[in-house]
Amino acid sequence: MPTPAQRSKSLNVLTREIHACRACPRLVEWREQVALEKRAAYREDDYWGKAISGFGDPAAQIVILGLAPAAHGANRTGRMFTGDRSGDWLFRSMYTAGLANQAESTSSADGLTLTNAWVTSAVKCAPPLNKPTTTERDECRPFLTRELDALSAANVVVCLGTFGYDAAMNFFGVRPKPKFGHGVEVPVTSSAGRKLTVICSYHVSQQNTFTKRLTEPMLDAIFTRANGLAGHTVPGTV
Repeated sequence: MPTPAQRSKSLNVLTREIHACRACPRLVEWREQVALEKRAAYREDDYWGKAISGFGDPAAQIVILGLAPAAHGANRTGRMFTGDRSGDWLFRSMYTAGLANQAESTSSADGLTLTNAWVTSAVKCAPPLNKPTTTERDECRPFLTRELDALSAANVVVCLGTFGYDAAMNFFGVRPKPKFGHGVEVPVTSSAGRKLTVICSYHVSQQNTFTKRLTEPMLDAIFTRANGLAGHTVPGTV
């Protein structure tokens, strides 16, 4: 298993490569257009407008895998799930689970740190209508593969939505894949022989949270289960 220093070095190199990537013309055009035109509420902000890497604890046992950066969230702030309502839900639940030091994240300089958790996405650029093409997904796959390989302490992957779930099943080579459903668990084995558990959750999108398809207790239960599988104890709960 790589040492902590080797893990951090691999992830730092990967981060730089992701930030510099311009492989998908449609995604590059869209992310830069959004960064130029901006949303009225953020017209004074300097948008990131580039690909977004994962972030968190390089020694994480729990990986949270989403779809792609949000146009006016991560594409604006430069960090996954930061500055949008989906992130409000995610980090509030992670804070409750003892995986984050604060319950919200508004900017990449707001002091948020993650413990035993790493947050990332299957596609690294904000896509139009939040819908990457199959080609764009496949173009990003090597980044995700290297990222998951580098996170060698991980033994739980929480997949937010079907897109992240499909990416995880592709990475672990699960065929046929079990049907996606909130709370579904799939035992998997990495190419290096590591045993992990994939846990499915409905995505923290407003489409799900506004309609109460996903509630806070439902999301909290996912992270409680992830902590249990990882053997992570929340301070003050023992």
